[in-house]
Amino acid sequence: MARKKSNRYSGIGGQAVLEGVMMKNGETYAVAVRTPDGRIEVEQEQFQGVLHGRRIKEIPFVRGIFQFIDSLWLGTRALNYSASFYEEEKTPDGSADRASGETSEKWMTALVTVCSVVLAVGVFVVLPYGLSSLLDGFIRNRSLLAILEGLIRIAVFLAYVAGISAMKDIRRLYQYHGAEHKCINCIEKGRPLTVRNVMRSSRQHKRCGTSFIFFVLFVSVILFFFIRVEDVFAKVALRILLMPVVAGISYEIIRLAGRCDNLLIRIVSAPGMWIQRLTTREPDRDMVEVAIAAVEAVFDWKQYLYDTFGYQVDASWLDDEPGAEAEAFDPEDDEEEEEAETFDPEDGEEAVRSSREADGETEEEEAETFGPEETKER
Repeated sequence: MARKKSNRYSGIGGQAVLEGVMMKNGETYAVAVRTPDGRIEVEQEQFQGVLHGRRIKEIPFVRGIFQFIDSLWLGTRALNYSASFYEEEKTPDGSADRASGETSEKWMTALVTVCSVVLAVGVFVVLPYGLSSLLDGFIRNRSLLAILEGLIRIAVFLAYVAGISAMKDIRRLYQYHGAEHKCINCIEKGRPLTVRNVMRSSRQHKRCGTSFIFFVLFVSVILFFFIRVEDVFAKVALRILLMPVVAGISYEIIRLAGRCDNLLIRIVSAPGMWIQRLTTREPDRDMVEVAIAAVEAVFDWKQYLYDTFGYQVDASWLDDEPGAEAEAFDPEDDEEEEEAETFDPEDGEEAVRSSREADGETEEEEAETFGPEETKER
């Protein structure tokens, strides 16, 4: 069978929401939520974002600004939807009361988005500058002060992430964040999207928003290093005005990191991947089921595996072995994971056999489909 050369980029992304996961593929997104009664509720809609169809959204270093705005807007909308299932006021039939209407929801989304941006600028831009300026009387070297400001900014971010993880709801949010990453990694490693395969996948991913934030912090250190004005108001104003530029550059870096895999990219991505150890937690099987539901609502992963890795998934493979507990993925084994368990389209049948033998499978099993015998063995 002819196999297509691929970098295994699936194109899907998402985020964790309250007791659920949002997944987006192109202009289609879906939010899957575990309701209080244990059901999985899935809503699928279209989202085109601001300035849809305009060529300006395709210009490198400019498109990142609009992607950032769209992500904030869609993320807030998804959070509002998931939170609606846990509001105190319920309708007689037990469903969340969402009678406020589309207009009020849009205004609320816009308000929350604006407030989020203002708060983020205040905490991660203005505050680090204010703290570093306290050292102005002790350190005369402007370059050193700029570097210290950047280090303070990173420290504030890490303290914020670690601090909110003490909250129970945030810890569960981090678990759903891990489930989202695991689903994408499972697909992009060439594995069928089952609970067992997802559980044994990595909870870290190079295209994560956490990595994007780190790139924003790192790029801001470099750009702010060259701000040489004396007026305090001008310094703060320039830092705020340069944030779209920082976001645009950071987007191009994370976009490249998500599509390429070489030594330089791994080095650049390493700090963001480390920080993801704070912003993700190992999910349970129920959380993974929710994440899978979100993926399947927007993405044909079976067709992706066929197009990218050249094999079809037998229906019997979709049944997880009863009572099977998946071993949690150890991030330190990531390189071994990639060598032993991914399917390389360039190596054809030999890559499929090698990968399956690394998982303990016999040579006599079929090379293109997963059958019942393999399921029992697993």
